[in-house]
Amino acid sequence: MITNLFLKAKHWHLFLLSFVLPFGVQFILMGVMMSSMLSQSNPDPSFIMGYFKFFPFIIFLFVVVLWGWIWSMAVGLQSKVPPHVKMKVTKFQVFFIIPVVYIFLFLFFITTSVSGLASSGAEPSVGVFGAIFALVVPLHLFSMFCIFYTLYFAAKTVKTVELQREVTFSDFAGEFFLIWFYPVGVWIIQPKVNKMIEG
Repeated sequence: MITNLFLKAKHWHLFLLSFVLPFGVQFILMGVMMSSMLSQSNPDPSFIMGYFKFFPFIIFLFVVVLWGWIWSMAVGLQSKVPPHVKMKVTKFQVFFIIPVVYIFLFLFFITTSVSGLASSGAEPSVGVFGAIFALVVPLHLFSMFCIFYTLYFAAKTVKTVELQREVTFSDFAGEFFLIWFYPVGVWIIQPKVNKMIEG
């Protein structure tokens, strides 16, 4: 149901929801925050930190639309893949879930940390930040690998459905980079996806 909504959505719907709306809200918040800082002779750090609690929600909206679109292409178009082409959908699903869980846990951690620092006014501990950094870096790198695989798989699926044959990376490299650079790619990829869904 939700997959079909993404597959049938127009390119400008996806662009508006995932790019214009989140970044527009972020731009407004940053403007309000800067004007508040400039109007105060001695700005209160907790007041400034209070604005940062909204940023995870902006990222959440961007992530939901972008990842919903990628999932919809990779999984929703499988019914149009020719029967002789075997695609590793389960591998894609596992690699898809890992960065999604990581991103939401990271956003939760950032939100609770910023809220805690804003309410307590305490100085952050260097040791705690060092331990977190040592844990986050390998998780972040693995998450990035998973993200690139999901982009690869979605691009491969789109091109396989378009050409109705087994494809190599050289066939779908353009689609891979267009999905990676989503704000441009959605204008080119989504009309193709709409035509595939319409039959």
